[in-house]
Amino acid sequence: MHHVVVERWSRGASPLHARDARAKLLVLLAFLIAVSTTRPQSQGAFPAYAALLAVAIIAARLPAAALVRRAMLVLPFSATFALITWLGGDPLRALALGEKSFLSGLAALLLIATTPLPDLLRGLESFAVPRPLILVIQFIYRYLFVISEQAQHMRLAARSRGASFRASAGALGVLFARSWERAEGIYRAMLARGFDGRFPAFGAARFRPSDAAFLLLSALAPVAIRIAL
Repeated sequence: MHHVVVERWSRGASPLHARDARAKLLVLLAFLIAVSTTRPQSQGAFPAYAALLAVAIIAARLPAAALVRRAMLVLPFSATFALITWLGGDPLRALALGEKSFLSGLAALLLIATTPLPDLLRGLESFAVPRPLILVIQFIYRYLFVISEQAQHMRLAARSRGASFRASAGALGVLFARSWERAEGIYRAMLARGFDGRFPAFGAARFRPSDAAFLLLSALAPVAIRIAL
């Protein structure tokens, strides 16, 4: 499943992986603001934004084609609004909507693919993100692996019987029912070990001069493109 691959990517050792999660979060915020506020008429800005992401992908030593395929998953969600805009007589705005969705999705995916979840949550916590929201993110991410493991078991069992595991309504129903039971067992085990609704607080990470330089240069780049183009 996609999240398993992205989790493996996030454990890399590239220069981008080594940067502090807080710096990368702020860079992502600057990039998203620059992209979202770019006028549809400024079509020259979008290839420039894409070039910035291409440089980041190369620096992160990640497979570009695989990243692009996963980022394209956001396009169906924006396609409806883009189609309505196109039919409303504004094709340029519709095109810009698709471009912004894809670039934003790719940037967010790049952050996740270069930042392990504990580091990312530590960065969010340092920005005073509410602890209940961080807790929800932790549980959702962990239970994705529960569903993934259960799906692998069901597919192996189907192959052993000479059948094929298809994503039909019945198969998905069984998958989520078994995942729910497994999740309940995990939760009861956590309670038995003293879990009181809060994970231990993350330790503080050191923000180095190299992280500050990365933040300054990487945040200024999309802002410069937004102003110039």
